[in-house]
Parts: sequence; structure tokens; C-alpha cells
Amino acid sequence: MNDYDPEQVQIRPAATVMLIDDRPDLQLFMMERHAKTVFAGGMWVFPGGAVDAMDDSSEFQAISIHRSDTEASQLMGLESGGLAYYVAAFREAFEEAGILLALQKNTLQPLDLSDPLIEKRFQQHRDDINDSNRNFIEIIKDEGLIMDAGEMHYIARWITPSGPPRRFDARFFIARMPGNQTPIHDDGELVHSKWISPREILRKEEAGEMILMSPTLRMVKNLAHFDSASQVIESAAANQPDHRARVLAGTKVIVMPGEEGYEAGETDVENGWVRLRPL
Repeated sequence: MNDYDPEQVQIRPAATVMLIDDRPDLQLFMMERHAKTVFAGGMWVFPGGAVDAMDDSSEFQAISIHRSDTEASQLMGLESGGLAYYVAAFREAFEEAGILLALQKNTLQPLDLSDPLIEKRFQQHRDDINDSNRNFIEIIKDEGLIMDAGEMHYIARWITPSGPPRRFDARFFIARMPGNQTPIHDDGELVHSKWISPREILRKEEAGEMILMSPTLRMVKNLAHFDSASQVIESAAANQPDHRARVLAGTKVIVMPGEEGYEAGETDVENGWVRLRPL
């Protein structure tokens, strides 16, 4: 018996970012959540979380480049507020994985954390954010940075089905791992992390060695159709039309157009729209 009414659970806006790189084959940065976390405990996930009120601050529009709120909103079919999802994805990538997709404001060069002293300073920034001692926008401004929204590509939307105690309307993004930075999980809610190829993830999931939420697994399946990070980014930047996800009757298997069983698939189990696929 649930101690809450599933129909009354608030659906919160959220953002998730898939970090990819060629190492040397196409690989994806995955993190394992602590088994005792309320949402997705023990599962392998991408960096992500809820959109905070601060993420929608007009101040962020002045310190982001290559994508305005109007452009971000149009990409996601929103009237306004689209940039907040990008900001949340930037922030969560930093909080959970230690990766900051930003440029130096005065040179427009990518942030370089290869210097141990600079890396240590930004690790302190990360700790301060996670401990609620400072907010993300303060650090971006104090460090003279701007968020490179052009390097973050919107690729999917998934709405958590009714049932769990937490529900999200999550926008999925994808970005290439910046040079001179090293991702690492926060060692709090997240207990393990690693680079791994999409095909190896699918093999491990099939063998019961990795547990993924259905939308996460579906995104990995879509990514497995690519051979390199450059191919992925080219496809994501093309902003292809959404494909509506369906579920094979009597299963939890999510299928996309062109896959076996799609035409008879159910549309009231998982609400997902995906535009990541080969050109």
C-alpha cells in the first residue's frame, strides 16, 4: 500500500544530459545511484534532476551563448522558459558529474580544469552548491564564465508514468565531453560511475548486471545506432522531428517507429518523444 495518492503526485520539470565521447569508440558516461535513494535507487543514470526556480532566472540569459530563451523554447515546443531546462542540465552535470560546459567570457575558450589548483577550486564550488552554501549562477558570474548552450542539444522528452512518489517531465539533452575535464560522481546519491559503450550497456542490462529505467534504456538503444560522437552530435544538431514512443503489449519494452511491434504498441504506458536517431 502506498502512503500517498499516485494521482496527486506533482509532475516536476526536469533535465538530463547524456555525456558522450570517443574513447576511442563511442562511449557514454553513466552513474549508479545509491540503492537507498527515493527515485531510481540502485539504477544507472545520466546526470540530471529537477529544474529549480533559480534556473529560470533572467540573469542566465545574459551569461549564456549560442541559444536564447526564445530559441530554446522553440526547440522544445514551449512558449517560453526553455532556457531553464538547459541551465538545469548544465547545473546537474556540474553537481553530479563535476563537468562544466562553459566558456571563458573574455576569450570564449572552453573552461580548462587540467590545472590541479583550478580543479581544486572548482571542486570546492561544486561542494558548496551541493551543500547549499552557494548557488550556481554566483559561481558562473564570479568565475567569468558563460554557458555554451550551443554545445547542448535537445533530443527527447519523457514523462514519468503515474505510480512513483516522484514524477518528472524530463527533457533530455546530449553533449560531447569537453576536453581538459574529468567527470566523477558526487559520491553521495551516486556511488559509482564509468565510461561505457552503448552496446556494452545493452549487453550488461540483458545479463542483469546493470539496471536502467525504461526511458534510460531506450535512449541507450537509440545511441547504439551510432559509431562516433561526431555522428551523434551531427544528428542531434539537425533537430529531427519527434518520434512517439510505444510499449509492446504486456511488456515494459519501449519501441520506436520502424521496430517490430510498433504499430500495435501501447501509447498509454510510457509517454516519450525522441528525436535522436541517425540522419
